[in-house]
Amino acid sequence: MFNDTIAAISTAVSASGIGIIRVSGAQAMEIADRVYRSKIKDKKLTDVPTHTIHYGHICDGEEIIDEVLVMVMRAPRTFTGEDTVEIDCHGGIYAMKKVLDTVLKQGARIADPGEFTKRAFFNGRLDLSQAEAVMDVIQSKNRYALKNSIQQLKGSVKSKIEKIRKKIIRELARIESALDDPEHMSLEGYGEQLRDVVEEQRQEIRRLLSTVERGKIIQEGVQTAILGKPNVGKSSLLNMLVGEDRAIVTEIAGTTRDVLEEYIHFGGASLKIVDTAGIRDTADRVESIGVDKALEQAKQADLILYVVDSSVSLDENDHRIIEMIQDKNVIVLLNKSDLPTVVDTDRLTELTGKAVIPISAREGTGFEELESCVASMFFQGKVDLPEDVYITSLRHKDLLEGALESLDQVIASIDADMPEDFYSIDLMHAYESLGYILGEAVDEDVINEVFENFCMGK
Repeated sequence: MFNDTIAAISTAVSASGIGIIRVSGAQAMEIADRVYRSKIKDKKLTDVPTHTIHYGHICDGEEIIDEVLVMVMRAPRTFTGEDTVEIDCHGGIYAMKKVLDTVLKQGARIADPGEFTKRAFFNGRLDLSQAEAVMDVIQSKNRYALKNSIQQLKGSVKSKIEKIRKKIIRELARIESALDDPEHMSLEGYGEQLRDVVEEQRQEIRRLLSTVERGKIIQEGVQTAILGKPNVGKSSLLNMLVGEDRAIVTEIAGTTRDVLEEYIHFGGASLKIVDTAGIRDTADRVESIGVDKALEQAKQADLILYVVDSSVSLDENDHRIIEMIQDKNVIVLLNKSDLPTVVDTDRLTELTGKAVIPISAREGTGFEELESCVASMFFQGKVDLPEDVYITSLRHKDLLEGALESLDQVIASIDADMPEDFYSIDLMHAYESLGYILGEAVDEDVINEVFENFCMGK
């Protein structure tokens, strides 16, 4: 399918111990031989066994570019399914680029972003769901996202989808056979039999769709907004969670006027956490914009950390916030617990209807209880993943919903006592929608969209 040979730096382009230049394609071995010099006279990479490593130098003519190890892997047992050579050189930026330039001079071309994985897909090494999981592995922000991505790379999504499709295609074959040969195959009472099969597959698709929300949280982190009136310790809380002085902290109310965003790891999961301006009525135009942004963040958040100063009585600003957060996932943090408390914890619990955790952002106390509360709210009491699949791709979600809609239509046709060929139309739509998840019959635009966000060298 691919006549040219591609090459790219497959490690980060930064000063590091080792850099890898990957070469893949029909001419990978020959091109590598033109730049590789072994200490063993007349040694050729085209002659060595597959999956072996060889010491030597990369040379541009008579000039030695770098001391290297070269890994030789022959098709089809490679990531791309093509002959592949990986050159392990020193990780300096100039050294890696010089080795790559030398390879390109000998006939390879620079790979497009994601082109190695795209070739793996086209050569049948991966289905499209597994190819998408490659980038998810690279972009994983916590160990749970990584675990889920690895399971998808191993084929967890593929396995689930193929089981559903096999059940559907079996019924399609039965209908088509009976329609082609009605004398020998009867569809008498078949509608009710089909209903049982379709209901089973609808349930399985619904179960997959039910994982989308948690899958998003696992993959992207819990979208978290720190909310409260001015000078209650929101910025101190952010700094404590991040582990550095990320936000300005002073005794002056209204210091934070814009949104500060950070990713933090919390008990193995990720919080995409934002510190917001203190919520209060203000005549200051700039601060007012900050308050509006805080309210917008609160609307979008999966979790709100509502911070209350335990040493100051609740006021109209607190009641405004309490009214706003009633229908949200909220943890109330009673901050400054190291100071004399004037806020009644029981009363605060009654007003908010939420868990109240005493903390001191200054002293760093109360955070273990906060971590446990987050885990209970989003991960059923523990941040762990069963050996199952979570749907994290919006593309997969849309296609699953399309398949479910088609199966819903099959049930409607059965209820309406429609002819069997009506069943076939919607069963085929469901079958095809599920196939698009795996990359069957997808058009070039979809494939390009999947791979356009890949990094260079992957």
